[in-house]
Formats: sequence, structure tokens, C-alpha cells
Amino acid sequence: MAMTVHVDIVSAEGAIHSGSAAMIYAPGEMGELGIAPRHSPLVTRLKPGDVRIEDSNGEMQHYYVSGGLLEVQPNVVTVLADTAIRAENIDEAKAIEAKRRAEDALAGQTAQFEYARAQVELAEAIAQLRAIEKLRKMRGTS
Repeated sequence: MAMTVHVDIVSAEGAIHSGSAAMIYAPGEMGELGIAPRHSPLVTRLKPGDVRIEDSNGEMQHYYVSGGLLEVQPNVVTVLADTAIRAENIDEAKAIEAKRRAEDALAGQTAQFEYARAQVELAEAIAQLRAIEKLRKMRGTS
């Protein structure tokens, strides 16, 4: 039997995942993180992106997070996300519309606060669309 670690993904809306994993991949602020069982303790911030959980059978589950924290303990990995959505539940049309609105806002904004907010919204929309793309590639559909 392969070694596993317990993984919890929680957000303000509630728990979205709880189970065992052979490997966890997460979008850390400084780059992609790969967490295996017995990983060293770690706390880091997450940027918007795709959290992938690989089970002991090699099957991958995808979740979109809009940012948050990742905590690694010897036997537990916890993702505390601002927002977390199963990748298959992402509304692609809404993500495309949010991306378009953010791009329009970036083109027309002069205030620093509005510009920064538009950048965040654009990063989140792009991360959602990438999560959908990865899920499609995994399933072999277009």
C-alpha cells in the first residue's frame, strides 16, 4: 500500500475536500509546490490557481483556489482558501466574462486601487480558466 497523507481543503463557505492523498500540488506564491507524505512542516501563502490531489490509485482531483494558506504537518496537509471550487464546478462562461471585465478595467483605470483590484480579478479569472483546461486535458476532452 502506498504512503498517504490526509488532506483538507476548506474555505469561508465550508469544507470542500477531506481525504487521503499520495501527492498534493499547489500554487505557492514562489512557485508550484509538490507535497508528498512525510514532507517537512511548512506554512506558505497560495496564489490563485489549481490545487491537485493525487490519490493512491494515481487519479487526480482538481480544485480552484483564489488564494489562501497551505499548512503542512507530518500527517496532515491543510489548504485554507479564500474561495475553493471543484474544477468541474467552475462556470466557464462566468470566468471568461470576469476575465473580459478585468481586462477592460485594466485598460481604462487610472486610480492605483482600481488598477490593483482589476489585476487581482484578472489573475483569478485566468486561474479558473487554467483549472478548466487542465481538467479537460486530464479527461482528454476539448
